[in-house]
Amino acid sequence: MAGRAAASVEAVFREERGLLLAALVRRFGDLDLAEEVTSEAIEAALVHWPAEGVPPKPGAWLMTTARRKAVDRLRRDQAYAARLAVLQVEAERAPAPPPSPGDDLPDERLQLFFTCAHPALPAEDRAALTLRYLAGLTTPEVARAFLVPSATMGKRIVRAKNRIRTLRIPFRVPDADELPARLPGVLQVVYSIFTEGYAASSGPDLQRLDLAEEAIRLARILRRLLPGEREVAGLLALMLLVHARRDARTGPDGDLVLLDDQDRGRWDRAMVDEGTALVEIALTGGPPGFYGVQAAIAALHDEAADVASTDWPQIVALYDVLRGLAPSPVVELNRAVAVAMRDGPAAGLALLDALADEPRLRGYSPFPAARGDLLTRLGRHVEAAEAYREALSLAGTEPERAHLRRRLAECPS
Repeated sequence: MAGRAAASVEAVFREERGLLLAALVRRFGDLDLAEEVTSEAIEAALVHWPAEGVPPKPGAWLMTTARRKAVDRLRRDQAYAARLAVLQVEAERAPAPPPSPGDDLPDERLQLFFTCAHPALPAEDRAALTLRYLAGLTTPEVARAFLVPSATMGKRIVRAKNRIRTLRIPFRVPDADELPARLPGVLQVVYSIFTEGYAASSGPDLQRLDLAEEAIRLARILRRLLPGEREVAGLLALMLLVHARRDARTGPDGDLVLLDDQDRGRWDRAMVDEGTALVEIALTGGPPGFYGVQAAIAALHDEAADVASTDWPQIVALYDVLRGLAPSPVVELNRAVAVAMRDGPAAGLALLDALADEPRLRGYSPFPAARGDLLTRLGRHVEAAEAYREALSLAGTEPERAHLRRRLAECPS
């Protein structure tokens, strides 16, 4: 019984904590209070469930317990209640969605997504709050995600919550006319979590699978809450199609394995199929979006039997669409690599050299690494070695550095 109770509490913490927290924020209009009584309710479950058994609806039990604790606290602290009254009025302006039949709790996480990703908050705070309150990570776990001490992350989260309170950022879903401007910020937060998991910025490992999987879980929640938003489908598709390659991206010793050399039999075909189906949804019914186009590029890679049979002309065409949607030096870099595969290394290198003075590519190791690869293919080994040395000085993880050291050693003197 004790083991079952502990497992149930853990499941509730990971899967239902966001539901509980969002419902309490909607009811009381205060993130601090909601977080505290959520933690107290889970602590109460750890005491009662081993002795009394796990209730049929754990989420409803936790909600009842947390609500009672919140009301008791407000009754004891009149000053706190007075401060809360203004926030509560604002929260109640937006009608709560009706609960779905059979649900323990109404799913009000969407308003929490938009609060945590509010543009008034610094970008790093948005990701931290999303991991803390929607992914359900503890403060030490969020700190590890950002590679900072727990105390530093604790202060950052407190600062962000104070900013929400000071600016009186509302806990609500934006109106229909606001949604097109606000949704990209939410998607960017989730995607930034995924990219850190897919390609860690530093450390001993190339990938941080726990972060990538949390980002996919968050995108699945958004997909359920916003089923009509094609860019949500595009983001989920992109992450699934890229994450499908996770097992083939490193060797047995953790070394980096490039796309050209990956064993495609190790790719997760179920994930590829799910992502491909979502690409069709993302690209149907209107102009293509930023994530939908990237997902289409990823799908072309995943559907090819090998690098040689990849549809490089179509990939270049999709990068042309992408540069019109969201022009950036990284898009140009990736397009140049695709052009090199379509038209040869000299054509790709010319495009890369045209980006040499782009300040946003300084310090970005994939840029000199790509130049080194194309220069090697052209037999210009002295210049390739110089490019690899530059990339090596910028690489953040040990697997990347080990790969670049091998490429450098392969350059003839």
